[in-house]
Amino acid sequence: MANAQNLTPSLGLSDQQGATAAAAAAQATGEGESVDANPRANWNNANYGPIANYGPVANPPKAEMDELPPFGANLFEGGFRGAMADGLNAGYKVKPGDQVTLRAWGAVELDRTMAVDAQGNVFIPSIGPVQVQGMSSQQLDAQVRQAIKNVYPQDVEVYTNLQGVQPVGVFVTGYVDNPGRYAGTPSDSVLYFLDQAGGIDQDLGSYRQIRVERNGRTVATVDLYDFLLDGDIQRPQFKDGDTIVVEERGPAIAVTGDVKREYRYELTGQQLSGADVTRLARLRSGVSHVLLRGDRADGPLADYVPLSEFGSRTVQSGDEVLFSSDQRSESIVVELQGSFFGPSRYVLPRNARLGELLDAVSVPKEMTSVRDISILRESVAEQQEEALDKSLHRLQTTYLGYPARTAAEGEIQVRQAELIERFVQQASQVEPTGQLVVSRRGQGLADVRLQDGDVIRIPETNDAILLSGEITMPQAVVYTPGMSVDDYIEQAGGFTPRANDDEVLVAHRNGAVVPAGDARLRAGDEIIVLPRAPTSNIELGKSITQILYQVAVATKVALDL
Repeated sequence: MANAQNLTPSLGLSDQQGATAAAAAAQATGEGESVDANPRANWNNANYGPIANYGPVANPPKAEMDELPPFGANLFEGGFRGAMADGLNAGYKVKPGDQVTLRAWGAVELDRTMAVDAQGNVFIPSIGPVQVQGMSSQQLDAQVRQAIKNVYPQDVEVYTNLQGVQPVGVFVTGYVDNPGRYAGTPSDSVLYFLDQAGGIDQDLGSYRQIRVERNGRTVATVDLYDFLLDGDIQRPQFKDGDTIVVEERGPAIAVTGDVKREYRYELTGQQLSGADVTRLARLRSGVSHVLLRGDRADGPLADYVPLSEFGSRTVQSGDEVLFSSDQRSESIVVELQGSFFGPSRYVLPRNARLGELLDAVSVPKEMTSVRDISILRESVAEQQEEALDKSLHRLQTTYLGYPARTAAEGEIQVRQAELIERFVQQASQVEPTGQLVVSRRGQGLADVRLQDGDVIRIPETNDAILLSGEITMPQAVVYTPGMSVDDYIEQAGGFTPRANDDEVLVAHRNGAVVPAGDARLRAGDEIIVLPRAPTSNIELGKSITQILYQVAVATKVALDL
């Protein structure tokens, strides 16, 4: 492209110059004294190497263990209490109080519902008692069928059905929100009864040590992590008077960073491997490093290791594990807008410059305004917004809050405060464009290094001049060589009564904004007339005008006061 070949790269110190500068700095630390340049620590080992970027602090404070929710905190939002079992699963064992439906036809006719008595029997007319306690539904059918065939060996058909089960009351205690006795069926899940009790206490309760007690002995131990991770759960058959005990939370670790959810994970012992932690944490894509922090017998530990090495590390109770996506991409993506041939997005090396990209882009020669090329950059927009916020804050702190000495002065200050607040509200809503000016007068384009997300604008030629702001008839007119800024304004009806005719700006399409007196008009420019600050306070008027100018540079818009 035109101008792209004549770009001058930015200067930097060579390696030799850098070494010389370092030596000079070392000599400047004393009057001819020798300086020990050896480092006090190995800055590349696990304890002193670089760690992830945490913003304003290089070494983040250790996560508060109790501030993280426990893994499984949302388990009891699933509505287990609203789904009571019917007690007829394949593993259910018949017990006294259950109801059995019996139908027989042929040599004998029977149709009745029988209860399992306290001895575990069902009584069949003409047959007698049949022991069924402790049997499954299939075993029950076979036992009753055999008892009937022993008396009527031929021409008889038998059908049995375990119709209903005896309800049970189960005590739920320990670290749950609402300890108590809750009704259910023998085949209900532990989760059903825990949900009835309001779930596990998130601060103190254990998700891994839950006991089912019967007559003073433990008949089952439930680890809810098996259910959360793999869907497996112990299914003890409850009896009336059983007790579910949720024990106190055991040793735990904190897992934060680039994971699906940040949780406090409970341990069954005092330690586990890094591979186990990785399996529990459900990492986000792109995780490359792990920060492991904790206390050991020989002192505090802080290791920052690649993810591939973390699997063999030992994680102990009280440790914090922070997963981090800490690999810098060696490529960037930039976008083209405007007049060009070919694709609109390019993947480039991280150190790519504007000149080499433009050299690779073809444009329609007669339709492209090369000198108006600019870059829209997110970081520039953020800087513009930050600078504007500071100016507005300075305006408020400078002119608001002064005590009035007289009633008239107080009335003036009230009107002035209303003006400032209205102006601040309008100005704070503008969105800077982040346009970076890369065109240098008479020197072509600056060969700047591109950044990820940059939008390079290559505008088409434009024969219009746009007039905006405090002009009687804002409009776009055809560019006429030789006409001045005043000529265009006069042609558009002149200034409005609110115009500040000393603050007329010309915005070039390459992003440069200059006072009208210093501008060389060209096709595609915009003439912006700023409003006069509606105040008799000279200093306040100057401050508002300065911010109006700042807004016009960042957004190409003249605020309406």
